[in-house]
Amino acid sequence: MQVDRLAEERAEDWWEVEALYDLCFAPGREALSSYRLRDGSDPVTDMSMVARDSTNIIVGAIRYWPVRVGEADALLLGPIAVHPTRQGEGLGGWLIRESLDRAKGWARVLLVGDAPYYSRFGFVRLDGIQMPPPTNPDRVLGRALVPDAWTGVQGDVTPWSTP
Repeated sequence: MQVDRLAEERAEDWWEVEALYDLCFAPGREALSSYRLRDGSDPVTDMSMVARDSTNIIVGAIRYWPVRVGEADALLLGPIAVHPTRQGEGLGGWLIRESLDRAKGWARVLLVGDAPYYSRFGFVRLDGIQMPPPTNPDRVLGRALVPDAWTGVQGDVTPWSTP
């Protein structure tokens, strides 16, 4: 994996990161229910990261967003993307591990994704957590950043701004 720099995403990176997401995901990605959870809030800056190659091109990006799960605070991981020419090099896993290492002050992370991939980073299926429809409940995964952080947490996932 040839990456010269991993850094927090800056405001001036926004459009380059958005272009990477457009390249990696299907048209209409912003219509997904997880995007409604991001409306009205900013990504968590110290965890949202970009990986640049030796020519200073962004080849990977990951963002986290604050959300509420029932009465609890949580981080919503996503989107994460790796440029198609760099996939299969371990860059996505590196972004996940490095960004989670920066999760100071947060107890739990959730995402919507494939359990076989995300289980290697400690994510497990969450029961009793409802993402906005039409999310498949089998794809709602979480990781406790402190022991037992998901114990007793249940309910709807709502935007951060919702009390």
